Amino acid sequence: MATDPRQNPAYDPAAVEVKWQRLWEERRTNAVDLRAAAKPYFNLMMFPYPSAEGLHVGNVFAFVGSDIHGRFRRLQGWDVFEPLGFDAFGIHSENYALKVNQHPGRLIPQNIVNFRRQLKRVGLMIDWDHEVQTIDPQYYQWTQWIFVKLFEAGLAERRQAPVNWCPECKTVLANEQVVNGGYCERHPDTRVVQRFLAQWFFKITRYTERLLENLKTLDWSDSTRTMQANWIGRSEGAELVFETPVSEPIRVYTTRPDTIFGATYVVLAPEHPLVERLTATDRQTQVKAYRERVANMDLVARRVGSKDKTGVFTGAYARNPATGEAVPIWIADYVLMEYGSGAIMGVPAHDERDFEFARQFGLEIRQVVGPGAGGRGPGTGEAAAATPDPGPRTPDPVLPFTTWDGVLTNSAQFDGMPCRDAVRAITEWLSQRQLAKSQVQYRLHDWCISRQRYWGPPIPVIHCAACGPVPVPEKDLPVLLPPIEDFRPDESGVSPLARHEEWYRVPCPRCGKLGRRETDVSDTFLDSAWYFLRYPSTEFVDRAFDAELTRKWLPVSTYIGGNEHAVLHLMYSRFITMVLHDLKLLPFEEPYVRFRAHGTIVKDGAKMSKSRGNVVVPDDHIARWGADTFRMYLMFLGPYQEGGDFRDEGIAGIRRFLDKVWGAVRAAQAGDGGKPDRATLTKLHQAIRKVTEDIEELRYNTAIAAMMEYINALRDATGLATSEPGARVTPELIEPIIIMLAPLAPHFAEECWERLGRRGTVFDGSWPRWDAGLAQESQIELVVQVNGRVRGRLQVTRGMTQAQAVERALADDAVRKFVGGKKVRKAVYVEDRLVNLVV
Repeated sequence: MATDPRQNPAYDPAAVEVKWQRLWEERRTNAVDLRAAAKPYFNLMMFPYPSAEGLHVGNVFAFVGSDIHGRFRRLQGWDVFEPLGFDAFGIHSENYALKVNQHPGRLIPQNIVNFRRQLKRVGLMIDWDHEVQTIDPQYYQWTQWIFVKLFEAGLAERRQAPVNWCPECKTVLANEQVVNGGYCERHPDTRVVQRFLAQWFFKITRYTERLLENLKTLDWSDSTRTMQANWIGRSEGAELVFETPVSEPIRVYTTRPDTIFGATYVVLAPEHPLVERLTATDRQTQVKAYRERVANMDLVARRVGSKDKTGVFTGAYARNPATGEAVPIWIADYVLMEYGSGAIMGVPAHDERDFEFARQFGLEIRQVVGPGAGGRGPGTGEAAAATPDPGPRTPDPVLPFTTWDGVLTNSAQFDGMPCRDAVRAITEWLSQRQLAKSQVQYRLHDWCISRQRYWGPPIPVIHCAACGPVPVPEKDLPVLLPPIEDFRPDESGVSPLARHEEWYRVPCPRCGKLGRRETDVSDTFLDSAWYFLRYPSTEFVDRAFDAELTRKWLPVSTYIGGNEHAVLHLMYSRFITMVLHDLKLLPFEEPYVRFRAHGTIVKDGAKMSKSRGNVVVPDDHIARWGADTFRMYLMFLGPYQEGGDFRDEGIAGIRRFLDKVWGAVRAAQAGDGGKPDRATLTKLHQAIRKVTEDIEELRYNTAIAAMMEYINALRDATGLATSEPGARVTPELIEPIIIMLAPLAPHFAEECWERLGRRGTVFDGSWPRWDAGLAQESQIELVVQVNGRVRGRLQVTRGMTQAQAVERALADDAVRKFVGGKKVRKAVYVEDRLVNLVV
């Protein structure tokens, strides 16, 4: 029985939302029986860092978009599991604690309480029974267990290495955390510097080809797959051998072996092991001084490079494998040992950086690639002088000529060959003399997981003078983070835990002698690399993830998050999943079946920041407008996968729409509205089709627009728009809209569903289906042409025959005027679109 409309007051969001959040909790509406579920669907959203005063609007935008998808799937009949937790360890949380001068061990749990309150207020379909917190020892016990598994598999290694150091964070950063040409991602004004430290690395480079190859088949946003592929950075080229006066040659990796005839010098990284052996006696002082100066430079500055090139000639020469000529060997700071072999061949006519270096030091610039099919540049130096004049040629290109769209010149038997063909031909030619081999190289480097901070899981290793690094036995996990008060990092590069001998002095688990705990903590991205595996298994204390539940619920059905994590969290998560699969611990090797990247929100056209004073605080808007209005407005701003511009005045339009729906529900409660007319039914089924297709593709803004259009049509058809006395709405015209509104405005939909006399939750209902016949307009617009020119537009019945269309066109006064009584010699008819009368 529907509620008495006389007891149906105006829509009060605060009262409705408090009521339904209470009922959801009492009835356990959002809880899922993981073992009994017949049709499991794992809907995952990126869990937040509780590292601020509360949620910001960007968090809410991301979570609501994912929640809409999960609720939509539930209404389609899936058993949807939608958990959430808190990525509470790590530098984001610790930096916030430092900023407000509180201990993270006390502050972050308080933040979590506030974040959880806000998340519940937004009305997400979260199953809070399965919340995870990365700071919970029952969670990070298994993070440490994963480290041990990688250590045992030979995939975790401690080594001395040049690393990225942020002076502001006072810790090491992964390569992926250095952005904008050498700045910290967390402190965009702080330049990252180089330090040499002993660090723990995961050997992700062993998985580069799989990580790249699998991208081809993943149902992920194209932008995300492209970012990962670019970061992995696969390049095909050749390793070329430059013989030297010492027994060992210089090996150079290049993607352009076609330009080898233009290599007029070689440059080594100052740290290259051959530098000392190759340096001539009379050049040792200069070389030594230059190497010492470069050793004091930060690695990031060297990666970025400088317009003013520096370098020193070693006094030695190498043999160009193609020409046999002796070319000088230099050292320079722009060549890095971490890339390739730590050596490059200088081809100044065809590489911008090499060109600048050659001009700086007066080195030969020899052109070996020219434009056009057979076009030849003149080249420079002895090789050019020896080349006979080929007659008329294309204009000389501006050097450096770096394009692939050229042909070889000054390249012996390869002259005239297109560059791409020459890559293989020259590589094969040189390989016959063991001076080259084809090679694939990657940009991706091993993942540095050590952090010299306090707030994180201690790395579970004990260093023993006799046994070396020994993993902590599984029975002794977790290695608890001690509650020390002097947790602040310093410039020493040593973790705060290293100040506490009472904590780190422990027996070696292998030999019993006194050892030393590892005092670094692990990167927060290790915490989040596996968190999705834990959600279904939070009840277990004796395993990281239960095999049966994992097989049933994983991999994740749909994951929605930001592209800012495309080469950090998402890459590391894929790597850890592949490793666990290889160790026979998981039955799949990719963690997320479907990933979609959401867009970003700006305010009045500008990025939000406290300094601009334009930060949108969700609590304020929810208090004024209600969570459902706020949810829908965020989704209405623009395409979800692009984002939109938040403007305060726009939210009132969503509230007016919900008031209209509320009025339609009241009219449906008032009594039978009679049999619905065909036109309104057509509008309804068109709306069902449009909303279903749009929500499936996360086009929430256009789905909302389609429902708005339908409600306006319904109000016009029933008299609600003009407040006609006794206006009635047939329930079948409004119920489908309530169900389709439910993912977007869940509290509102629940209340409307109840007021229409329906029992239980609206989310136990079924998503409406459209009737293809009803979704078609019975009347269509027929364009009428006379001799190919438009002379009229007629409203006619869909599906007319050609004869009927011609008869209807000739009956129209405007069309008849242009026919002028002439005989129609021919008619061209496109059904339901156009008829052209040829007279």
